[in-house]
Parts: sequence; structure tokens; C-alpha cells
Amino acid sequence: MERLGCDYELDRERYDRHIRLSEIGEEGQMRLRNASVLLVGVGGLGSPIALYLAAAGVGRIGLVDPDVVSISNLQRQVLYTTDQIGKSKVECAKERLLALNPAVRIDLFPAYFNSDLADRIVADYDILIDGCDNYPTRYLLNDVSVRYDKPYVYGCIGEFHGQVAVFNYKGGSSYRDLFPEEAELCARSSEIKGVMGVMPGIIGTYQAAEVIKIITGAGEPLRNQLLTIDLLINETRVLSF
Repeated sequence: MERLGCDYELDRERYDRHIRLSEIGEEGQMRLRNASVLLVGVGGLGSPIALYLAAAGVGRIGLVDPDVVSISNLQRQVLYTTDQIGKSKVECAKERLLALNPAVRIDLFPAYFNSDLADRIVADYDILIDGCDNYPTRYLLNDVSVRYDKPYVYGCIGEFHGQVAVFNYKGGSSYRDLFPEEAELCARSSEIKGVMGVMPGIIGTYQAAEVIKIITGAGEPLRNQLLTIDLLINETRVLSF
């Protein structure tokens, strides 16, 4: 895997607040610098995930998304602006992320995440991140993460609620263990439902935190646990499975 060659001493001021944390420190920041993640979907969830991982100094970020920016995205997809409507999401995302942190390498895959693409690119990344909005892609993400032995950081949103978990990490449970009913879930209507604009920001930020924890070794990732949030009643729960 290609590693960044920039002078780490130049990064000390940028990452000062990370380095001051005993759970991360210089060693953890170097781990972030040398890490690579593949983000599948650069929409509502993908926007905060990409922004925070680039800001944190994750050295290499792959972005998978075939779509262009539309006006209906802008209520929640904070990576984009009105003047980018009609433009490629991954291209716009790269421009924004490099403006935030030019030391990060951004790989673009303006395509649907299917089996062929997965087999070509997944091996090059340390962690797979779910920024998608459909069940077939989640099952595919899970299966390739098992096949290539990569942690899978899951996130899901709808209306006023969301979920976060870490699958296939250190021998932990998989997405299929928690959601075995693939045929039933994949057969559900694809009709677009509403979502409170801040919901993907909350869940995506949790996902970014889990990625940082996995890379640096800080804290306890959500292995064999499902975090659920309901904004309407201000309820947060962690369920073991």
C-alpha cells in the first residue's frame, strides 16, 4: 500500500488536539496518516464521514459514488454547494476534502459498488465504510469485508432515527448475523422517505469516530454492539448481539 511521504513535523500544529490526547498521541496520529479507508456512498452519511476523516489526517480515502449533486441533496449532504448541482459527487467531494487537508490522498470511483468493482479495489484499503442507502449494497459490503478480512463500519438512517455498528472486526459478528433476512429486506420498496437533515450528520460522525478508534486503538469500537438513536424522544441505546 502506498504511504504518504510528507514531512510529519509539518503536521504537528494541524493535529495538535489529537496529539494531546493520551489515547491517540503521536503514534495514533501516525497510524491515521498511514491508514486507508474506502467510503461507499458520498451522500448524507458520506458527507460528515469524509470531512471528519480527512480533517483527522487519514492518509488515503477512496470514494465510491456514481451520482451527481442534486438540489434535493443539499438539505443534508453538507459536503456540497448549490453551484455544484449537476456535477459529479466524487469530484466535488475531492475538491472540498483537499481544500480541508491537502495532505490526504483521495481516490475516485464514480461507479456503482458491485462485485466486480469490489474485487478490484477492496484489497487496497484497511477499512470499509457504509455511506450507502440500500440493503443490497450493505450485504455486498459485508460479504467482501468478510472475504478480504476488513472491518466494516455500518451506518443507517431513516426519518428521525439511526444505527451504527462495527462488523467483522477481530472475529466479531457480521451484518448477516444481525440482519439474516436478506431476501425480505432487499425486496422492500425503494420509495424515498423523509429524513431530518441533521440525522445523517449525527450518525456519520459516529461512524467517523469508530473508524478513528479502530485505526488508533483508542477506546472500544462497537464490535458486537448496535448503537441506536431516536431524535424524537432523545433516546440513545447500545444493544449487544
